[in-house]
Amino acid sequence: MAERYYVVREDLLPEGILKTEQAKELLRRGDAATVHDAAERVGLSRSAFYKYKDGVYLLEQTSRESIATLSMDLEHRSGVLSKMLGLLAVSEGNVLTISQSIPLQGLANVVVSLDTSFMKDTLLELLDKLRKIDGVKRVIVVGRS
Repeated sequence: MAERYYVVREDLLPEGILKTEQAKELLRRGDAATVHDAAERVGLSRSAFYKYKDGVYLLEQTSRESIATLSMDLEHRSGVLSKMLGLLAVSEGNVLTISQSIPLQGLANVVVSLDTSFMKDTLLELLDKLRKIDGVKRVIVVGRS
């Protein structure tokens, strides 16, 4: 059976689901260091937290999520990958995955999946900045979700 999703008004949700989201928010903000601490602070058992944690999301949180997959050809020399990753960090892109091929003929292909939800730059601005890095030979978007 396929998964089904519902949009439910907050006041109709069971307390355990609400407290799970509250605990997740404490963890996201860094106000709680561990699941145990977050669950304890909101008055929730850890078992209830683990039961609901992967199925509870705020609607505005899911609508903000945006993942872009970029493919880049980088020159095989010291510092190029570091500069590219530094630019992603400065732009507040969150790297989800990164894969680099073995360099052939002086170039390595790097594929990065990036959460662009909170980036300062638009994706087009980011691509333009990446292309200006010395040693970045090609940047394309290969996927978007």
